Amino acid sequence: MHKDLSVQNVTKKFDRFTAVDQVSFDVDQGHFFSILGPSGCGKTTLLRMIAGFTEPTDGDISIRGKSMLGISPNRRPVNLIFQHLALFPMMNVAGNIAFGLERQGVKRAEIRKKTETILERVGLPGYGEKKIDQLSGGQKQRVAIARCLVLEPTVLLLDEPLGALDLKLRDQMKVELKKLQVKVGTTFVYITHDQSEALVMSDYVAVMNRGGFEQIDTPQNLYNNPATPFVAQFVGENNTWSGRLTGFSGKIATIVTPGGNTFTVNTGARAFAPDFAPDSKVDLFLRPEAMVIAPDPGMENLNRFEVTVKTILFDGANSRLLVTPLNSGQELIVGLPQNRQFDHIRPDDKIEIGWHEDSGICFPAGEAES
Repeated sequence: MHKDLSVQNVTKKFDRFTAVDQVSFDVDQGHFFSILGPSGCGKTTLLRMIAGFTEPTDGDISIRGKSMLGISPNRRPVNLIFQHLALFPMMNVAGNIAFGLERQGVKRAEIRKKTETILERVGLPGYGEKKIDQLSGGQKQRVAIARCLVLEPTVLLLDEPLGALDLKLRDQMKVELKKLQVKVGTTFVYITHDQSEALVMSDYVAVMNRGGFEQIDTPQNLYNNPATPFVAQFVGENNTWSGRLTGFSGKIATIVTPGGNTFTVNTGARAFAPDFAPDSKVDLFLRPEAMVIAPDPGMENLNRFEVTVKTILFDGANSRLLVTPLNSGQELIVGLPQNRQFDHIRPDDKIEIGWHEDSGICFPAGEAES
């Protein structure tokens, strides 16, 4: 498969501050690639270097095998969509989409044909005469994408484009944007701090922290096999326990928590298994949905412990319990599965929780700081 974008050892320094530090990645033709990270991690600076608005201090950026160093933004086969879509309110939809083609000197009949075609591809046939202020937020989003796609870029860059939308529309547009990308086949490079956006839409996700990439992987592997504590904390929701490693038997680690609970963790169940020093301090990560409420007595390889229910966090299909283990002030989130009824649980109840030793993820303590 052809590489539409290749970034090799790219660094960007502003005086003594390193915003992007030796980042390398490739994006295959037609893929949806997301860069996920907290504010200030360097993702927008990286995107601006790909677009040509900022020159890298070191490294190379190439598109379809051609280096982009020294090439101005208007001569690169990329287009960039910002959170603020910058549509022209004085023009109708067709005028907005035609703007770039007109500047390229394309003939009027060809512009009309391309505009109608791209409006159909983004699901807005017949919208050419509508004014921008007649459109919903999601429709404006599609017009902004159409305005870029009509110029046939090799790579479409998207800088937090859903950030200004309300929550319900943002959830809807995540699905629409992925469907659109699959339909048009253009390579998308998308930056966001919203893990849900990255996981739902992407073929591959790079998790960025402090100017570098912590892990590049499929959404499923990022969630199930985090390579670092930062990825474990940042992608999805995780409970974090501190503990002390008291023994190893093959790949099974025994960990004691400050509250006196003893757990076993299968470190070999993960693609990324760090080395542990004997008697070392560790951080244990466990997903809320990995914990079983009132587990059956016959379930094997299960860590069991008692908790006190503090409160029920009702959120429909995403409802959870907030609990604390006995003899501990540690707060834990426990997922409430939808296929079993737990309406009888009340605050201050004491219940048993279990989790399989394959579900825990361990890292040496103190590595999870961002």
